[in-house]
Amino acid sequence: MKFCWTTIMVNDLEESLKFYQEIVGLTLKRRFSAMPGTEIAFLGDGETKVELIYNEGQKNVNFGTDISLGFEVDSVEEELKLIKEKGAAVHSGPFQPNPHVKFFYVLDPNGLKIQFVENIA
Repeated sequence: MKFCWTTIMVNDLEESLKFYQEIVGLTLKRRFSAMPGTEIAFLGDGETKVELIYNEGQKNVNFGTDISLGFEVDSVEEELKLIKEKGAAVHSGPFQPNPHVKFFYVLDPNGLKIQFVENIA
């Protein structure tokens, strides 16, 4: 079995696309209308794929506080710099629970926690 992608229902597709492209660094691969009032976008390369779905009939997408998506970065410091340059806010962190990993969280435009993780050799 192979993991395919993570689906995220979004409140605003344009705002979410901007976040996942500019902040997370994912590449838009496909965008299409699935049916009237519903638009889908797939982002990512290789093993990392995210599907964003906007449905004009579904307002106020809500994620619980106990879920996050993690993305590996080369440097937490560089990602923090990018986050600040793009005007995004750090939700929490950075944390370094041991000498081998450092991470922090931001919230995507829908309130989903996104974790940026640096694995330290």
